[in-house]
Amino acid sequence: MRRGRLKAQETILHDNIQLAPSWFKQARSLARGLRPQQWVKNLFVFAPLLFSQNLFSPPAVGRSVAAFLLFGLASSSVYLLNDIFDREQDRLHPQKRNRPLVTGELTVAVAGGAVLVLLLLALGGAWMISIPLALVLLGYWLINLLYSTWLKHQVILDVFAIASGFVLRVAGGALVIQVEISHWLFLCTTLLALFLGFSKRRHELGVLQARAEAHRQVLADYSPHFLDMMIAIVTASTVMCYALYTVSDDTVRRFHTHALLLTLPFVLYGIFRYLYLIHNRNEGGDPTQTVLADVPMLVDLGLWALTAGLIIYWP
Repeated sequence: MRRGRLKAQETILHDNIQLAPSWFKQARSLARGLRPQQWVKNLFVFAPLLFSQNLFSPPAVGRSVAAFLLFGLASSSVYLLNDIFDREQDRLHPQKRNRPLVTGELTVAVAGGAVLVLLLLALGGAWMISIPLALVLLGYWLINLLYSTWLKHQVILDVFAIASGFVLRVAGGALVIQVEISHWLFLCTTLLALFLGFSKRRHELGVLQARAEAHRQVLADYSPHFLDMMIAIVTASTVMCYALYTVSDDTVRRFHTHALLLTLPFVLYGIFRYLYLIHNRNEGGDPTQTVLADVPMLVDLGLWALTAGLIIYWP
């Protein structure tokens, strides 16, 4: 009798030991699935803070940081949602096939639960800080839901949907600190986001080649020549829009200087460097990784931020 009880206890202990690593692996895989490295994209939230000359206002900085974190929760919810829908197609991609949902390290049930929890946390937190911010976050999530289910199959509209995420980040950053949303900021953000979106599609065609359509159906409607034309258009438009912004009467009147034009060379170099990485190094599939892994790009961004900051905030 005693021997049987000891054996039962040993069985329970063994099952618990087996269960603990399983939950630990799920938690670790979930952390990877949240893609925290992609939160770099949420830095667009701080653009209104910088250009509204509120960078040294503690309340405005605090609200912007809160918006950054809430967009992080919402974007991680979106990443998990996309991975749930795309897990079969992602098996054909050389990098995406290692994602936790594709390899089976993370179950769909756990990922789906995390999607809902992250969304509720993001919306609840935003509602407590700023109702307009909560509405922007909800719009951001719904557009991505529409993208995952339909828009990703619609040529050109799929890239517009991706670009809208960057624009909504800027809108959220402006609304949370209650400053006017500059039309120049919207234009530059939209064009830059389209540049990154079309570059992403160009990279996917180059990497996947014959398997491109099987991985992403919409890639059958794209061609390298067409994408190169789109990239050329938005590249020229982005540079021209930023140049006009630096010398516009509104900008000169706001900052009391024409010196913001000095930041244009950094913008030119950054865009040209990104094009070099796309065409000569076959990168651009993940804009965040492309930028963070390239030292010249990071130096250029740092110099742009430093120069723009000095010009905007210099007495």
